[in-house]
Amino acid sequence: MASKTLQTLSTQTLLRASSRASTRPTAAAAAAAAAVRCIASSSTSRLYSSSPRAVHTSNTRTQLLPSRRPNRFLSGSMRWSSESATGSKIWTFEEIQSLPSTKPKTVTLIDVREPSELASTGRVPGAVNIPITTSPDSFHISEEEFAGRFGFARPDPQEDEVVFYCKAGVRSRAAAGIAREAGWRKVGEYPGSWVEWSGKGGQIEW
Repeated sequence: MASKTLQTLSTQTLLRASSRASTRPTAAAAAAAAAVRCIASSSTSRLYSSSPRAVHTSNTRTQLLPSRRPNRFLSGSMRWSSESATGSKIWTFEEIQSLPSTKPKTVTLIDVREPSELASTGRVPGAVNIPITTSPDSFHISEEEFAGRFGFARPDPQEDEVVFYCKAGVRSRAAAGIAREAGWRKVGEYPGSWVEWSGKGGQIEW
């Protein structure tokens, strides 16, 4: 419960930071980066913790059982709800894999990792890069500034669908929240992100 509350508060902090970016870009970026790190730390603890929990059996002996894990990312098996906590559409590995051949012109796949990460791993074919940690104001700036900063046209907030992924689904969730808060109507997430994509042998674009 505590980690869930921490993640909720951290995401809210990131959303507030992004909305203030136009007037206080440096402070907003710093606050957003801190929030992303806080979310990542909390999520990593929940996703990979295997600390045992103690229960008392009827014969008064204490028995250690594996701790419960959230119904999210489990090694070797992906189980996700059809809608994320931000209300985004959830995309599967197979749906992302089919994008190069079936991708509508109104769908933009966005990798929100840092450029240095993409340089070392590559990206999902067709994805563009918006590093959400260092550019938390990305969806609050003008079309002209967006194109100048990222090198491609900004997706239309009313018509285009934006689908986010990162390394393990944490930053992409934050990015989805920022986009929705900034007015984007069609927001999607690929929660499996790079961990699942590379683990399942998805094609890589350099």
